[in-house]
Amino acid sequence: MGARVSEETEGTAESPATAPDGAAASPASSPDAQTPTPKSGSRAGRNLPAAIAVGVLLGAAILTALFTVRHLFIGIVAVAMAVGTIELARAARSAAGIRIALVPVLVGGQAIIWLSWPFGREGALTAFVLTVLACMLWRLRGGADGYLRDAGASVFAVAYIPLFGAFAAMLVVPADGVGRVLAFMIGVVASDTGGYAAGVLRGKHPMAPKISPKKSWEGFAGSMVAGIVAGALTLSLLLDGQAWQGMIFGAAIVLTATLGDLVESLIKRDLGIKDMGDLLPGHGGLMDRLDSLLPSAVVSWLLLSAFLPG
Repeated sequence: MGARVSEETEGTAESPATAPDGAAASPASSPDAQTPTPKSGSRAGRNLPAAIAVGVLLGAAILTALFTVRHLFIGIVAVAMAVGTIELARAARSAAGIRIALVPVLVGGQAIIWLSWPFGREGALTAFVLTVLACMLWRLRGGADGYLRDAGASVFAVAYIPLFGAFAAMLVVPADGVGRVLAFMIGVVASDTGGYAAGVLRGKHPMAPKISPKKSWEGFAGSMVAGIVAGALTLSLLLDGQAWQGMIFGAAIVLTATLGDLVESLIKRDLGIKDMGDLLPGHGGLMDRLDSLLPSAVVSWLLLSAFLPG
């Protein structure tokens, strides 16, 4: 999202492709190089009409929930986190033989999200700790071989997906929760759109060539401008915030969205895959869309709780 120039097709335009360890990889050995460049009308290389259509449908579902029974948004978050967890577990196992403890991660992940509604961060963190313990115990039956790898990946999955997702769920709980969720999502969309436009039109200087070759500093600048403007507008118009608070909020979202993109790209390069799945046409898997939303949800909740307590 933030500052992306179209990392959906990472590696397809590199010559030679860059391996995760920084060494030049031949086309035959590079996972990215094996994926043909999509033939679409978009300069970014993805199926833009399909991507836009899917984005509109997802946005409509979220808005419908927010403006009917706003707590339905928590259910949407819960379903999304479950799907994302399954995608990550399947990708890790098929690509690298990493066995994430799927049952405790799924069950504990739902507990993390739903307990964050009545009990806030205390409920989410308590469920998180118990889920981590469950993952460690669950993996014992698999023996010593690969225990640290699998248990560590399971703990990472719990923190990265349902725990971060719980902060998105907690945004909707206060009386002005609809405005908080909208400020968060508009900020991420603005970062994505600004980075996409600036990167495609002006992107020349790679930001992290060994991680996400098509992400540029020009795209990051576009994300920052769009994010700051969106933050200033949303906090002053949708919430009782000040423009300067919105500018800080927007800039923080851009930073975390970009971090999320880079982390997701690094995970996929480590696993040697292009997408986490194929659930969403034009996007890839659901995790390919959640990458920038998850860390941004944490920072959004923290900043809005500080700026607008209550």
